[in-house]
Amino acid sequence: MKDNTSKILIFNDKEYPCCTSLTMGVIGGKWKTVILYHLQTTQLRYSELRKVMPTVTERTLSLQLKSLEEDGLITRTVYTTKPPLKVVYSLTDFGKTLIPVVKAIADWGDQVAKDVVKK
Repeated sequence: MKDNTSKILIFNDKEYPCCTSLTMGVIGGKWKTVILYHLQTTQLRYSELRKVMPTVTERTLSLQLKSLEEDGLITRTVYTTKPPLKVVYSLTDFGKTLIPVVKAIADWGDQVAKDVVKK
């Protein structure tokens, strides 16, 4: 955040009033950062993401993956060389720029959880 002057930021044809709202618009919500967290070191299939995120519904996961793909943060690769069809998700180079942010969010969550246990 460089200054407090008011200007509209545009990302993927959407307007945001500030840099924080842009960031939260792209990675906000309950599941996007969780998806990014699990993809930061490896590519995963849809079923693998469902296993590490058992409480997310199939519809929500599909919608969040589609949104992350539309924003250029993840890529969906379909392998059709031999049956069965294989689809994997991975971070794009642009998505990898969020790894420090996602790690900071995860570290903060770990610290809060530890503090709650201490009380």
